Amino acid sequence: MTEAILHGIILAFGLIIPLGVQNVFVFNQGALQPKFSRALPVVITAGICDTILIVAAVSGVSLLVLTLAWLENIIFNVGIIFLIYMGFVLWKTTVSTTDVEGQTFSMKRQIIFAASVSLLNPHAILDTIGVIGTNSLSYSGDARFAFALTTIIVSWLWFLGLAIAGRYFGKLNQSGKLMALLNKVSALVVWGVAVYMAIRLIGNIS
Repeated sequence: MTEAILHGIILAFGLIIPLGVQNVFVFNQGALQPKFSRALPVVITAGICDTILIVAAVSGVSLLVLTLAWLENIIFNVGIIFLIYMGFVLWKTTVSTTDVEGQTFSMKRQIIFAASVSLLNPHAILDTIGVIGTNSLSYSGDARFAFALTTIIVSWLWFLGLAIAGRYFGKLNQSGKLMALLNKVSALVVWGVAVYMAIRLIGNIS
């Protein structure tokens, strides 16, 4: 049991810490929202989405996804289109210290974008389903449950920590320039992931 828990902690951090669209968006909203409570929708949505993917991975759905090349290609196509759109939205988002609330994402928009970058991101899906699903095969019964629960808890704590870190970063912003820069960097990361996914898609098709 202890081995499964430690394995889950190390694996979860290894997958979630690298800079990605999901992490960027959670941090971004933590920094941009006028109150920390306004960033909770993105934290909760990202946590729920990761929980769904982890449960699916551990329960064996990973085998289905990884054996259906056409399904993977569909996910890549949808993901690329969405990420390009999201990059433009982030790039054009302006932040003014006199009208922060009017320029930030609404709760509905946060939930939609957070769910999209979590569930329409093939890179994240394949990492979660492929890596976590494969590693969970080493355990059974209570040990597998502990492994899955550990990775889920780490995921939730990470997203909460990202939003808090973003909140402190946002407090450093006095003129709005830091927030504008954050949006531009976020957009570039999102577009970078879209390019990476496009290269993967071309490789799958060719």
